[in-house]
Amino acid sequence: MNANSSISSASLDTNAKLSGSRGFFGNISSRLGSQPLMGSCNIKAADALLLLQSYEESQQGWFWSTDASGNLTYITESVARALGGASAELLGKPMASLFCKSADDDAGSRTLPFILTKKVKFSGLEVQAASSEEECWLSISGRPYHDKSGNFLGFRGSGSDVTAQRKLTSDTSRLAMFDSLTGLANRASMAKKLETTLAAYRSQQRACAVMLVDLDRFKQVNDTLGHPTGDALLKLVAERLLKVVGQAGEVCRLGGDEFQIMLRDCDDRGVLGDLASKIIRSLSQPYSVGGHRCIIGASIGIAVSPFDGLTSEEIVKSSDLALYEAKGNGRGRFRFYSKELQRSVEERQVLAEDLENAITNGELELAYQPIVNAQTNVVEGFETLLRWNHVKRGRISPALFIPIAEEANLIWELGEWVIHQACKDAAQWPCKARVAVNVAPSQFANQRFPKIVDAALQASGLSPERLEIEITEGVFTGEAHETDAMFQALKSRDVRLVLDDFGTGHSSLGHLQTAPFDKIKIDQNFVRGATEPGSRNGAIIAAIVALAEAIGMETTAEGIETMDEFDLIKKLNVSHVQGYVYSEAVSNADLVENLAGGQWTIEPTGPAHHRNDRLSMYRKVRMIHENHVYSIVIRNLSVTGALVEGLYNVPIGTKFVIDFGDGQLAVATVCRSTRNQQGIKFETRLVSDGNGGLCTSRRVSPYLIAEAGLEVPNLPAGHVPTRKMDADSLSLPAFSTVADWEATKVKAK
Repeated sequence: MNANSSISSASLDTNAKLSGSRGFFGNISSRLGSQPLMGSCNIKAADALLLLQSYEESQQGWFWSTDASGNLTYITESVARALGGASAELLGKPMASLFCKSADDDAGSRTLPFILTKKVKFSGLEVQAASSEEECWLSISGRPYHDKSGNFLGFRGSGSDVTAQRKLTSDTSRLAMFDSLTGLANRASMAKKLETTLAAYRSQQRACAVMLVDLDRFKQVNDTLGHPTGDALLKLVAERLLKVVGQAGEVCRLGGDEFQIMLRDCDDRGVLGDLASKIIRSLSQPYSVGGHRCIIGASIGIAVSPFDGLTSEEIVKSSDLALYEAKGNGRGRFRFYSKELQRSVEERQVLAEDLENAITNGELELAYQPIVNAQTNVVEGFETLLRWNHVKRGRISPALFIPIAEEANLIWELGEWVIHQACKDAAQWPCKARVAVNVAPSQFANQRFPKIVDAALQASGLSPERLEIEITEGVFTGEAHETDAMFQALKSRDVRLVLDDFGTGHSSLGHLQTAPFDKIKIDQNFVRGATEPGSRNGAIIAAIVALAEAIGMETTAEGIETMDEFDLIKKLNVSHVQGYVYSEAVSNADLVENLAGGQWTIEPTGPAHHRNDRLSMYRKVRMIHENHVYSIVIRNLSVTGALVEGLYNVPIGTKFVIDFGDGQLAVATVCRSTRNQQGIKFETRLVSDGNGGLCTSRRVSPYLIAEAGLEVPNLPAGHVPTRKMDADSLSLPAFSTVADWEATKVKAK
C-alpha cells in the first residue's frame, strides 16, 4: 500500500509537470484524462512521457506542435537553441518563419506554409534553420489533429538533425564533379557541361572554343622532387589558370598535368591566340614550392566548334591533335586545329622511325653560325646547329625533328654524336675560335654527360676552353645539389658554360650569382621590338649587360637581323652578336674557307628597320573579283599583306577576296602591280596560327557556307537547309557578304 502510494504520488507529480506544458506533451497529457494516474495503465502512460522526455534530452530527435494558425505551441528546448532562441521565446511565432529553404532549394517560406495550409500529413521535409550561426538542416514530419467535432486544432510532429548527412551528400556530390586536388571542375563535369553547351549552340549556330593545356617538364619535377611537390605545383598552376582566364571561360583539370578550358561564343583566333600566349607565359614563370624553385612550361591545342567539330567528342579530339602538334613542334607554344594535322601526325611517326637510322645512314650534318665581336666585327666563335638531310624528303627543320627525337628517346644519342662531331670539326679549324654546343636538360641531368665530354675532347684533341656548353634554365628544375655537382664537374674540365635564352622571364638572377657561367645569351624574342617607341627592352638589356660585366661574364645577343637592332645592341655594350646581320649558319667547309686567312671579319648588313616577318612560300589559293574566280600563287605572306602572282596588269586599288580555304576569307586591296605580280594589303591583319604560320582571325561559319549551297565536312547532310541558286541570276555581291562570295565562287568555275 505504501509502495503504491509512493508510485501514485510520483506519477501525479510527473503528470502535473507535463500537463502544465503547452503543446505536444500537454496535449498528450490531456488525452489521458483529468483523473489521477492510478493503476498500471496510468503508470505506463507516465513512463511513456518520461521516455519521450529522455529522448528529447538525448538530442536524437525532437518534437513540435502548432495551433490552428500555424504558430508554435511547443518545441523541444535543444532544437529551439539551434533555431536561434529558447523555446519560450519561439512559442507563438509562425512555424514557417524558423526556416529559410527546403532541400530542393525552393524557399521554405513557400513550401512549408503551403503544406501547413493544406492541413495534410507530411514526412521527411528537409529545411534549413534561418537564424542558426552554423549551417543546420532539419528533417521534419507532422500530421494534423482535430477535436471530437472534427475541428482542426493544429499540427503535431517530430524532427531530427540531418546536417551531417547533407554535408556528406554535398561532399560526395562535389567529389563527383570537382577535382579534389585543385578544386577545379573535373573531367566528368566538364564533359557534361561541354556536351550540353555544344548541343544548345548547334541549334543557335553559336561558336565555342576548347583549349587543351598540357604542362611541359612537369614529369621531371614530379620524379625529382616527389609527388607531394608535384601536387602542390598543380595547385599553383590551377590558380594561375583561373587568374589568366578569369570570367572569359571555365577551367577544369582532366587529370595528371592536363587541363581543359571552355570559352563560349569565342571564335576569333586572334583573341584565342593572345589568350593562349598569355597562359603559356604565366605558367612558364618560376614557382616556389616547399623551398624548391620549379620551372615548367605549357603547350596548348585549340579547336573551335562548329569549324573543327560539332560534338564534344569531335572538338576534344581536334584540340588533342592540335596539342600533339604543338608539343611536337618544340613545346611552349599553341596550335590551332587544321585538317592537315592527322596527316602531320602520321608523318611524324614515320620520321621518328627514319630518325633512328639517320646517323648510321650519314644523313646528319652540322652547320655553324658565327658569333661575332660587336666592336671589331671579328668572328670569335660558332654555335653548332644540327641539320638532317633526309634521303627522300630532303632538308627537315630542327624545329620538327628535335621534338621527335625527345619523344622517341633519341636525344641522348643525337646529342652524343653532335658533341663528338663538333669537337672533331673545331679541332681542324685554322684558328682558335670557340665552338658552342646546345645541351638538353635531360642530357645535362645524366651523370654520364661529363664522360661524354671527356671522350669528345680526347678523341678530337680540342682544347677544353674552346668548347662552350649552352644550357637553358630548364636544368634548374632538378635537385639543386645534383645541378651544382654537374656544374663543378664540367668546370673542373675547363670547358665554358653559357646560359641560353636569358631574358625570357624564366631565368633567375640567383643563377648568375651561384652558377659558374662564362656568358649570357640574350634571347632574340627579348631583343625583338627593343627599337620600337616606348619599349623598355633596351633599358632591361642595358641592365643585363651591366650585371654581366660586374661579375665577369660576356654577353651575346641572338637573332639580330636589322641595322637599327644592331646599332642599339652595340650602343648598349653587348659584347657579341649572332644573327643574319652578320651571317646565317654555314657548312663546315665554308667556315674553313672563310677562316683560311687566320680570322674572319664580317661587315654587318641588313634592312634598316625591322618589318613584319614575311613567310616565303609557293601556295596556290583562289582570288575572287566581281563574279570571277582566279587561281593565283602567294610568294610571300605577312600579317598585313602578301605578294601574289598569276594575273596581269591589275590596276592599283582593285579589291579582291583571297580564299585561303577552310572558311578563311580575307579582303585585300592591290597596292603595287608589276605585270603578273601584285602586292596586296589586307583590310584585317592576319594572326599567328601558333605554328609559325598565319591565318585569318575569323572564319566564315560552316552554317553560312552550307546555306550558300556548299558541302561542309563537319555538318551532316541536311543539317542546314541549302539555298537553290540560279546561275543566270548571279551578280556581284557586296564585299561584306562573305557567304555570297562563296556561292559566287562555286558558280563561276
